[in-house]
Amino acid sequence: MPALNSPRPHTETLADGLRVTLRHAPHLKRCAAALRVAAGSHDVPLAWPGLAHFLEHLLFLGTDRFPTEHGLMAYVQGHGGHVNARTSERTTDFFFELPLQAFSGGLERLSDMLAHPRMNPDDQQRERKVLHAEFVAWSQDSAAQQQLALFDGLSPVHPLRGFHAGNRDSLPVEQADFQQALKEFHQRFYKTGQMTLSLTGPQSIEELRQMALSFGAAIPAGKTVAQQPPVPLVETSETSYQQAGERRLDLLFTFESLPHSAAEALAFLCHWLNSAKPGGLLAELHAQGLAEHLKAAPLYQFAGQAVLHIEFTTTEAGSVIREQLLDWLGFFASRQNWDSLRDEYAALLQRQQQVSGALQLARLDSEQLETGLSEQGVAALKDILKQIGAVDNFSAAWQLPTPNPFLRAEAPPQNAGLIRGQTSKHRGLRTFAQDRSRSRRESSPMQFSQSLPDNTAEGAIYLRWRLDAEPHPALQQRLENRLQTLREEARQAGVDCSFSASANEWLLKLTGLQESMPTVLEHALKELTAPDSGYSQDEPKSPTLIPIKHLLKVLPAHCLERTRVSDDVQSLWSDARWEGLAIGLSAQTQAAMGLALSRVPGTADTQANLAPSINSQRLWTNLDTGASEHALLLFCPTATQEISDEAAWRLLAHVCQTPFYQRLRVELQLGYAVFSALRQLQGQTGILFGVQSPSAVPLSLLEHIERFLDDLPGMIDAIDEATFIAQRQALTDHFDMAALPFSQAAELLWQGKQGGRSSDYLTQLPLAILTIDRSALKAAAHRLINAEGGWRCLASGSEPSAPWQVTK
Repeated sequence: MPALNSPRPHTETLADGLRVTLRHAPHLKRCAAALRVAAGSHDVPLAWPGLAHFLEHLLFLGTDRFPTEHGLMAYVQGHGGHVNARTSERTTDFFFELPLQAFSGGLERLSDMLAHPRMNPDDQQRERKVLHAEFVAWSQDSAAQQQLALFDGLSPVHPLRGFHAGNRDSLPVEQADFQQALKEFHQRFYKTGQMTLSLTGPQSIEELRQMALSFGAAIPAGKTVAQQPPVPLVETSETSYQQAGERRLDLLFTFESLPHSAAEALAFLCHWLNSAKPGGLLAELHAQGLAEHLKAAPLYQFAGQAVLHIEFTTTEAGSVIREQLLDWLGFFASRQNWDSLRDEYAALLQRQQQVSGALQLARLDSEQLETGLSEQGVAALKDILKQIGAVDNFSAAWQLPTPNPFLRAEAPPQNAGLIRGQTSKHRGLRTFAQDRSRSRRESSPMQFSQSLPDNTAEGAIYLRWRLDAEPHPALQQRLENRLQTLREEARQAGVDCSFSASANEWLLKLTGLQESMPTVLEHALKELTAPDSGYSQDEPKSPTLIPIKHLLKVLPAHCLERTRVSDDVQSLWSDARWEGLAIGLSAQTQAAMGLALSRVPGTADTQANLAPSINSQRLWTNLDTGASEHALLLFCPTATQEISDEAAWRLLAHVCQTPFYQRLRVELQLGYAVFSALRQLQGQTGILFGVQSPSAVPLSLLEHIERFLDDLPGMIDAIDEATFIAQRQALTDHFDMAALPFSQAAELLWQGKQGGRSSDYLTQLPLAILTIDRSALKAAAHRLINAEGGWRCLASGSEPSAPWQVTK
């Protein structure tokens, strides 16, 4: 398998002052850029709170050279990429990911929008409404307000105690003084000396460097501007404080005059604080009945200052927990230079880099952290522990965590006489290569797909069970909790492990480095099928989601037929029927899966499992999201299961994406969470429209979506031929196997299997897209408008009239 990439990117400062990090990663199929501007919400004049965040929004509204419909967001979406931005206390980040052939165009648009924003007054008026809607949602979000309240123990004059969100009152766009401040902030900070550009991709360092040079040439040159250092975090000699609430304890520690390496030191400390392994802090607190969960993370770091937050879900008084924390920190401080922990920490960071995509790597590089704990980091960590007050008179109850078993892959021998990956229990299994009829639906419970190369480091395993009843939410939560430690250790070893439920189906999915997958799969199945004893029936509630995310979470289950509910895990497993798909696995990894496959509960599921069709029905489901804002999802499945219909739907979604956002988000200002995209749910292909709005009720949102769809045929007619061909080709390029990231290709293959596609699905799909001409696309648009495949709507309220049917 490929060796690990070099953990350190190339770094240099160009002649114009632009700092760059360049990472040559030949295994990547996409490229990414992350630009960090050393200016954030705390650098804004006190008179104009929110100005930095407002400017970030304005920069996306187009330039004279690249209007909104041709700007960075539309360009990236049109090429199937990802784009976003974030304003923090002292930095503003812009980042995107694109296919190789489109990357330079993305950089060109990013540099132009940063250097030449239009600052149009009408645009500013509209965008202020969006920011105000975000502010209203933020101010009503209990979790966000709870997070803000954590700073109440700091000095009242420190900027962390100030208001920085921005709203219509703090952003008086009509005033000349505000416009002057906006212009001066942009001119002061948006220049080369204030920026760090991180580029990641399969290109050589020299190719990436030339791109960085071109980017820098388009940005106004300027020297670095020193950001104003903040006042001390606290005004007294007390450098820590706590806040207690119902079943919650927050301990906060403040630091001053820390060295630059403190960031890596805090990351290292938090990693081991968060460990739930036996002998650790959380395990001991849990054993004593003091706390159930722990989360440690730095809330703020700048100019030698830091705020460390340690949150506990508690059952007892905070003083006892604080004593235990300080005792553990004393033990931790006594471990000299933490040699064994440093080795494992460096190994897991390297594993994470190996499975990270281009965008994750570019954003990591922009942080400029060490890949581990350096000698300078050791010194900084000792200083941090000293400032906390960790002493050496700790108890003897603590121990270092046991090594992560998944970081040491030991493949068991292959069982002779069986197909790769089989045990005697699974002699009916075969691979895609053994299927002589590639066009018919394969009927083995576990298939080893040959659609993707098996000589890379990555792999994917999907196991799905159909149950005779729907698992009770409390049972599902208990099973997920069982896997919590395993999931974290698997993630550290480069394997993402998830276990989810949709109606009467369970799905176990493993993606990432295949080296550790057989062992992770074996341990996961062992945990899931263990007797259901010794687990609390009062499981902690899942975190509250904003309305649109709540609807997205439950949508897949609503695409399946609902059935009775059961909390008898053993009965559910014994009657379960399972099927699976393994993708990209080498012969060695397939052989190593034998023991794990022998643990799969249930019987083989060889029946067709297509999601139930809703034909021409319009189904509406009201859901209580527990929030004041309104949200709506409209899922429109294809009219048939033919691949030609899927191709047409994909092209429709591609054509709709930017105009839908432009109409509902920019022009109508309905809300800040507005999107349309193609989705595959339970193997069912459809276009998904989503809106969250602070003011418009769901029925009104639906009317706006219907009007947009009614205009769709005319929009298709208005596309000139060259643009139509370019859009169709751009969509086809999304499925180019040379450019499609492994995880996306694997998910497509799994969804294709659920939809009854043959194993050459990824070859057929782009060919089918290229056959869609304008008339075929318009015909598909009319089938969409007429709901020939049905419409399924999930909403936070309202009661629609016919032809809608209200369902539970």
